[in-house]
Amino acid sequence: MVTDATVNRRTVLAGSAAVGAATLLSQTAASAAEEALIGRTADADSIRPFRAQFSDESLDDLRRRIRATNWPERETDPTQGVHLATIQKLADYWANHHDWRRAEAQINAYPNFITNIDGVDIHFIQVKSKHPNALPVIVTHGWPGSIIEQLKIIGPLTDPTAHGGTPADAFDVVIPSLPGYGFSGKPAVNGWDPQHIARAWAVLMQRLGYDRYVAQGGDWGNAVTEQMALQQPPGLLAIHTNMPATVPPDIAPLIPGGPEPAGLNAEEKHAWDQLVDFYSNGLGYAQEMAGRPQTLYALADSPVGLAAWIIDHDIQSYNLISRVFDGASEGLTRDDIVDNITLYWLTNTAVSSARLYRESKLPFFAPKGVPLPTGVSAFREEIYQAPESWTRKAYPHLVFYRRHDKGTHFAAWEQPQALSQDLRETFKSVRRAQ
Repeated sequence: MVTDATVNRRTVLAGSAAVGAATLLSQTAASAAEEALIGRTADADSIRPFRAQFSDESLDDLRRRIRATNWPERETDPTQGVHLATIQKLADYWANHHDWRRAEAQINAYPNFITNIDGVDIHFIQVKSKHPNALPVIVTHGWPGSIIEQLKIIGPLTDPTAHGGTPADAFDVVIPSLPGYGFSGKPAVNGWDPQHIARAWAVLMQRLGYDRYVAQGGDWGNAVTEQMALQQPPGLLAIHTNMPATVPPDIAPLIPGGPEPAGLNAEEKHAWDQLVDFYSNGLGYAQEMAGRPQTLYALADSPVGLAAWIIDHDIQSYNLISRVFDGASEGLTRDDIVDNITLYWLTNTAVSSARLYRESKLPFFAPKGVPLPTGVSAFREEIYQAPESWTRKAYPHLVFYRRHDKGTHFAAWEQPQALSQDLRETFKSVRRAQ
């Protein structure tokens, strides 16, 4: 999947391990290239510079496919899924106004690297703070996110003095792409569940020379981060999550059919209502990917199909995205949304990313008994906004909790300043202990 700019495709497919400015093959050649490059080895523990650059042909092919979309009729009621008007506005912007080269330049403005762990190439961004004694943090995205989702928090975390903080708030930031996502390799065998990824992230941080660090994540990033805390690799001090697993064991079996538990306070009632709605109306995508991810061939063939699948992740995020394409000013922009979808398309990772749902056997919202200091940010329009009462029971070493009145599933993307401030406050006690 990755080639060096100075060598031809045949050389790469023969197994060249060139280091330097890397480019991605066009999507039409991606499948054959990936099969040839799976299992490609480099020197043990090597870290190679990476640069993203897709061919003009792949971008032309993308625009052609968007314009050739075979549109269905309009929905007959507004609850049937992504509205035709919304997806057509997105498609028009994508085909006629979106500039992937701008997004590509933004990614390449940060130091990007590839390293091989357990036979899979792992892509990551690493940005070091100019301030001394910066605390390393590994930040993990989820689905349908990517490293693009995390770019907005790099500045506030690595350069806090430019974003309302002090030098003592500085972090070194590591943002990996999950296996099967973005610029990381696609596992050729089963077994890359959140536990395996957590072990790989510990190897990555050790390989980067960090002997004391913290971890953060939401969505699958939360699952991986919690597993890291449960595994307690040497050096991991504390974690933070913006999609915590807190649903009490006596309440979980009642979702969604009820009955509603008696005595819920206002926060708990809000979370209950959100969970009932999600499990009743919003879980279809996860069930399909957990059961039959390989069946999603259409997502690799139709950009518009991929876009609709991605933006329909949860109803609150979808409503925000719909408002954005209606012209509203929100935490996300049209470019934010389309940049992320384009990365999935150009890397042909719709199916490979879906496999994580099949790999994982973890109950997503069940407390795991995390043994490390934990911070939690609870955003109002997340899949569910974790109540403080549930959170304190779920995380026995809770050191930080904050409810936010605004914000959906993609906190780092949509509310980067709020999330960055929460990370600063969560990890203050860890800094003092260093």
